[in-house]
Amino acid sequence: MLTAGKIQTLHLARFSDNGAYLMDEEMNEVLLPNRYVTEQMEEGDSIEVFIYHDSEDRLVASTEYPFAVVGDIAALEVVGTTPYGAFLDWGLPKDLFLPRANQLHKVASGDVCIVALYTDNVTGRIVATEKLNKFVSNDEITVVPGEEVKIIVARRNDNGYRVVVNGRHWGMIYFNQIFKEIEIGDTLTGFIQKITEDKRIDISLQRPGYDGVKESAGKLISLMERQGGVLALCDNSSPEEISEHTQMSKKVFKRAVGYLLKTGSIEQQDGYIALRPGYRKEKP
Repeated sequence: MLTAGKIQTLHLARFSDNGAYLMDEEMNEVLLPNRYVTEQMEEGDSIEVFIYHDSEDRLVASTEYPFAVVGDIAALEVVGTTPYGAFLDWGLPKDLFLPRANQLHKVASGDVCIVALYTDNVTGRIVATEKLNKFVSNDEITVVPGEEVKIIVARRNDNGYRVVVNGRHWGMIYFNQIFKEIEIGDTLTGFIQKITEDKRIDISLQRPGYDGVKESAGKLISLMERQGGVLALCDNSSPEEISEHTQMSKKVFKRAVGYLLKTGSIEQQDGYIALRPGYRKEKP
């Protein structure tokens, strides 16, 4: 069955002046326009395509994929508005429609919207919505503490940023866990710090445990290498200075410095740390 909003594998049935017609197992055909047809394609080939509606609401196929498909949560930029809604750039010739009724507030060109993609039951067209609670839920948690996850920064509040975790759950990054600039729409790697009894998911941007220490140590080494082997920070530096220069908390910085001192990679003097003479890059 041909389904708008999904990536499907179809068979090339025949060529025409307008492109190639692809067929599913139920003998339904869809046009792959000439812009996507290559000289290597032959009748009978299996071709993976994305199905969507063109500007005349006809189903068409594309070998280029959008930034998101039906069922995904994505950060997409507004490229135009009308009294009825907004249009989002999702990587295809026809922009994705965000109806006015699906907006949390009035949007303008250049805004980044965090949206879910779904198929409208009436028109069958793919549309977007900023109202995510039907698509994002913490009723059944599928992540565990310490797990690496993909997050999309969705909302800012008085305590920090609300994020979408793995496209399925709500999570929270508190301001005291943020040591670099982040913005609404950023897609980042995070780590599950804690899951509370009431199913709240707390996120950290820094890898936990010993692996996190080694990763932070590697970042310090890279910083020193770029600055002639010296970094003007030490245990007595303020949390603000450390965060500005390393995007780490003071606690993480001190652990990383301790690891590097233990491995003999650096030396610490009053006001700075430096690579030891003869340091070998592979050490931590």
